Amino acid sequence: MIAFVFPGQGSQYVGMGKALVEAFPVCRETLEQADDALGEPLSRLCFQGPADELMLTANTQPAVLAVSVATYRILTAAGVKPSLMAGHSLGEYSAHVAAGTLSFADALRTVRRRGLYMQEAVPVGTGAMAAILGLGAEIVAQACAEVAEGDIVSPANLNAPGQVVIAGTRDAVARAAVRTKELGARRVVPLPVSAPFHCALMAPAQVRLEAELRGLVISDPRVPIIANVDARAKLDGVASIDALVRQVSSPVLWDSVVRKLSSSGIDTYVEVGPGTVLSGLVKKIDRHAVTLSVGDPEGVTALETLVGKHSPVDKIDG
Repeated sequence: MIAFVFPGQGSQYVGMGKALVEAFPVCRETLEQADDALGEPLSRLCFQGPADELMLTANTQPAVLAVSVATYRILTAAGVKPSLMAGHSLGEYSAHVAAGTLSFADALRTVRRRGLYMQEAVPVGTGAMAAILGLGAEIVAQACAEVAEGDIVSPANLNAPGQVVIAGTRDAVARAAVRTKELGARRVVPLPVSAPFHCALMAPAQVRLEAELRGLVISDPRVPIIANVDARAKLDGVASIDALVRQVSSPVLWDSVVRKLSSSGIDTYVEVGPGTVLSGLVKKIDRHAVTLSVGDPEGVTALETLVGKHSPVDKIDG
């Protein structure tokens, strides 16, 4: 069984989607739709940068979503269909566009505002995130609780065994970094992010985004989506929106999401969008899994071969 998994922030890079646009008409059309929906040349930012502008979360979020949805449309045109889907943080929005829960245009505009609200929730420089490597999630949570001292610091991304990202106020994250090293962490890596995502500091952003999400026209997803907040399948539109609302200030339980997919019979994971981050995480969680990243024409060809396709998707010759 195949699952499609959609990447989040951190997977972006200047030039993403360019080779796909040159090879597949449906990809070009999708990026043009994104430009129209936002009223600006998002595709040019994806292809040409500059990198510092692409890295701004209000740009990163719609850019990654647009390239991911374009990639998804290539795969569906080739007849490749998943049994389940999931997305990492922002990627959950891409999954819901693919499943038909949200319209592409609504999702683009919503994740742009999601980025703005997240950035505005915490003054620049007062929050931080760090990856804790080589320590279990329970011990990381314990370390955060021990050093909080009235500040906020907590696990934000439970990505894989021995890979937990923490978020909170800058000083509390620094104290937690020291404490996790004392408890045996192999390495602590400060992350170059503009805000401390997926922690209680994002509560103001959650309130603002909820009003946006509740006002959207939604449908029940055509394919079940395993949500970040509880690693449970979302089968209707209302439950899907509830999960997206809670996700803003809740940790991403990616380890649990992949285990849920695996226990549901998934043995092949297709990373739909830029980068290879999720493929690497899946392999750390389920070493028997088959993973494939589809961010360029070669990846599409490899997937067609993997699933035994004999009639490849329409390409632009030359």
